[in-house]
Amino acid sequence: MSQFFESVTSFFSGGDQLPWCSRDIIAGCEKEVAEAANDASDEAKSESIMRLSWALVHSSQPEDVQRGIAMLEASLVNANSPLQKREKIYLLAVGYYRSGDFVRSRTLLEQALEIAPDWRQALSLKKAIEDRITKDGVIGIGITATAIGLIAGGIAAAFIRRN
Repeated sequence: MSQFFESVTSFFSGGDQLPWCSRDIIAGCEKEVAEAANDASDEAKSESIMRLSWALVHSSQPEDVQRGIAMLEASLVNANSPLQKREKIYLLAVGYYRSGDFVRSRTLLEQALEIAPDWRQALSLKKAIEDRITKDGVIGIGITATAIGLIAGGIAAAFIRRN
């Protein structure tokens, strides 16, 4: 019986396997970016910005996630290698996943998988997205069926009272 309740809880919680990032880690990354802006090479600046972007899209705060998405979209045009492009696209997909835009996230993951078809992280997130889209569809169907049932019941009750 407990397994049943765990599976129901898991179904409705949508528990993904993505890590969460705390405000302390984000603050540390922001400090690193500020320090790199003054003293570091372009490569070091780019790496510190990438770490901050990673931390932001893995935050539990929606405003942080949106900030991470904006940073990644702005830096995507400067991706010098397929590896950098793949990483940035993947992180964008994580950001859109966390913000609830599952279709956009899945589209981005498909782009990342064109670069690296066997990338397990991207494949895992894509499966989580597809499961979430399916789950949302099932919940939507359930809500619609319940609403139709209530309306039909109301009509039937009104018809019975009338007679």
